[in-house]
Amino acid sequence: MATFLICHGAWSAAWAWKKVRPMLRAKGHDVFTPTYTGLGERAHLIARSIDLETHIQDVLAVLHCEDLHDVILVGHSYGGMVATGVADRARERVAQLVYLDAFVPRNGQCLDDLLPPGALAQRQAATQDRGDGWLLPPNPTPPDTAPDDVAWITPRRRWQPAKTFAQPLMLKAGDTDLPRTFIYCTRQGPGDAFRPFAERAKNEHGWRYNEIDASHSPNVTAPAALTDLLDSIAQQTLS
Repeated sequence: MATFLICHGAWSAAWAWKKVRPMLRAKGHDVFTPTYTGLGERAHLIARSIDLETHIQDVLAVLHCEDLHDVILVGHSYGGMVATGVADRARERVAQLVYLDAFVPRNGQCLDDLLPPGALAQRQAATQDRGDGWLLPPNPTPPDTAPDDVAWITPRRRWQPAKTFAQPLMLKAGDTDLPRTFIYCTRQGPGDAFRPFAERAKNEHGWRYNEIDASHSPNVTAPAALTDLLDSIAQQTLS
């Protein structure tokens, strides 16, 4: 079956995919969920120097050390920045890109460039006021997150180095021609940052478009539905 390589979102880590991993494996797929430097179980490595390229190299290292080929590369939220960079550097190892409610950068863009109006100023203020000028505090948890899940994820989320949002992504091969799928989470709150990318996927050649009835992190709140959707994408990729 398929091999999934998942690029997690900001403030998160491999632990956030704890529910989905066994479900995908039960359907016969292999799953890799590397944690970026400075987050999750690698939080002890936090440093001012960590940027987007650091996290791209984290995932590339797994791709090469595990000798993975024909992977379905999934980027969730901020992970869309990471996945785009990984696909650019290792095009020959990727069968398809999947953006799960994710940022989809073009060459030379950083995540800060892609935020809705006003959001960048709020984030920069929070970094200065609470993050010592270089750390980003986590976004609030979606309101439909179950209390047990809030208790699970809250102590595990870590502050994110601001350079990961500010560093432009320089694509060595230009915009990709890989098959791409966008999964839009329909339970969005105010300041929906991902609607523009959903519209792009619906209207731009080379994309498949899917929706899931979930808030921004279905790997937490709707793991079974997300697993079924990823399995369906895998079947399409392999056919």
